[in-house]
Amino acid sequence: MRQRLIFTNRPGEAIDGLVAGLRPANVYVIVDANTEKQVLSLLSAMSEAVAGAKTICVGEGDVNKNLDSLASVWTVLNETGATRSSLVLNVGGGMVTDMGGFAAATFKRGMRFINVPTTLLAAVDASVGGKTGVNFNGCKNEIGVFAESEAAVISTVFFDTLPVRELLSGYAEMLKHALLDNRKTFCDLLDYSFAGAGYDKDRLLELLKESVAVKERIVAEDLHEHGIRKALNLGHTTGHAFESFAMAVRHSPIPHGYAVAWGMVVELILSRMLTGFPSDMLQRYVAYVRDNYGAFDFTCDDYSRLLGFMAHDKKNPSADRINFSLLGDVGDVVIDTVVDIDNIKAALDIYRDMTGI
Repeated sequence: MRQRLIFTNRPGEAIDGLVAGLRPANVYVIVDANTEKQVLSLLSAMSEAVAGAKTICVGEGDVNKNLDSLASVWTVLNETGATRSSLVLNVGGGMVTDMGGFAAATFKRGMRFINVPTTLLAAVDASVGGKTGVNFNGCKNEIGVFAESEAAVISTVFFDTLPVRELLSGYAEMLKHALLDNRKTFCDLLDYSFAGAGYDKDRLLELLKESVAVKERIVAEDLHEHGIRKALNLGHTTGHAFESFAMAVRHSPIPHGYAVAWGMVVELILSRMLTGFPSDMLQRYVAYVRDNYGAFDFTCDDYSRLLGFMAHDKKNPSADRINFSLLGDVGDVVIDTVVDIDNIKAALDIYRDMTGI
């Protein structure tokens, strides 16, 4: 993995150093409307490069991670003379880093870009690892490319702008990384709660660094997801189905991290059923999710739609075979597990029982 990961609570200095080294013809900053309001002036005061850049603002939220928003970014790049020697700074959450990275990777057949995540979820997940893309036809990340940023500047100084709900959304991906790595880290994370507590920015930065290191090791081994990188899909086959269902059926998007947290419940249940995942770890995780994330509410009448979204997942070997990454234990990943429909329905039944819906 060639992407540089810079963990610092002086992000302006890091950005200016990177820009000076890259010597771009010009610099663009892509933000969404919320980041423009909450973060851009703060970061501009820290960074000469950001202060002097051309700003491209898109609508906020996952509903705007689409071809129309993407085209609006390309239009500005085109009309203002961007070239392959230009540089894009994606400043925001996962929607901005996903779409901004895709815009840069495809304009002029590839511009350089740097990710500056401003949410915990983007810091631990979307800004690292080279996946870019947009939603299409009601499906998550249906169109995209693998394209690594020049760097990701990861900082916790922006997190004061985040509600607890956003912090929890990112924390779900940290829980996932711990599940893929080792039992001690997983149990330590289960012992922490954001409810009613502040946090130490420097300590959180260290926890982030440890969590991202898990993803970094996996991505370095398998950038294009032919093998072990599929482990990072834990919770995502079901989680993306929940997201797609919420958008397409209910027209009410749900946070990605919450969908992953709920998706991991289903997939750890499948892991218990099929690969022997320990019952005590499943029970502890479900209790944590129930207490902190609640539950995604659906009935058995919704199974066919959910299964349809799972079947459409781009990770499946074919349209009629639904593929999961499961666990034999914490740290013991079982990739490429094709699960039959009856077992998925049984896991959804158990999910509803365990979460009390």
